[in-house]
Amino acid sequence: MAQVLYLLGSAAPPVLDVDRAVRAARERGWEVCVGLTPTAASWFGDRLPDLAELTGRPVRVGHRTPGATDDWPPATVAAVVPATLNTVNTIALGLTPSWVAAYACEAIGKRWPLLVMPCVNAAYATHPQFGRSVATLRDAGVRVLLGPPDGFVPLPPGQARPETYPWHLALRAAGV
Repeated sequence: MAQVLYLLGSAAPPVLDVDRAVRAARERGWEVCVGLTPTAASWFGDRLPDLAELTGRPVRVGHRTPGATDDWPPATVAAVVPATLNTVNTIALGLTPSWVAAYACEAIGKRWPLLVMPCVNAAYATHPQFGRSVATLRDAGVRVLLGPPDGFVPLPPGQARPETYPWHLALRAAGV
């Protein structure tokens, strides 16, 4: 049985390169299922079918309707990558406005393997709620990849380069 990675992204610019992480995981024998927040999904426009073809599974954006069958296999591990300030805070507060946040909240409650790698600028990273949210997630058993050497390092606003987002750190932390 293949290992299954749920790669769950929110609306930060690196999400548009999620296919790089999907390809890397698949090259290592992992099955990958991609879930996106509604805003992140809207950024893909007509590229969502290409992403579904790459994974062999539909991209999940919204909640399944009651009684609908689940077309994803159970996850070995889930990674919320990239996770915006909003997504980090939403999950830490136990709010479920999106399927991505709802899955992460349920994973915490059920003690399923979950990691979160933020993608925030240094101004957002200094917001007091962000620090509290990161601490809450860590206290709940979530592996938060933030700071050197094994996590995302926030840069000053306007200096980020999405193409350098450290997808490899998330994949390594997930065991891929």
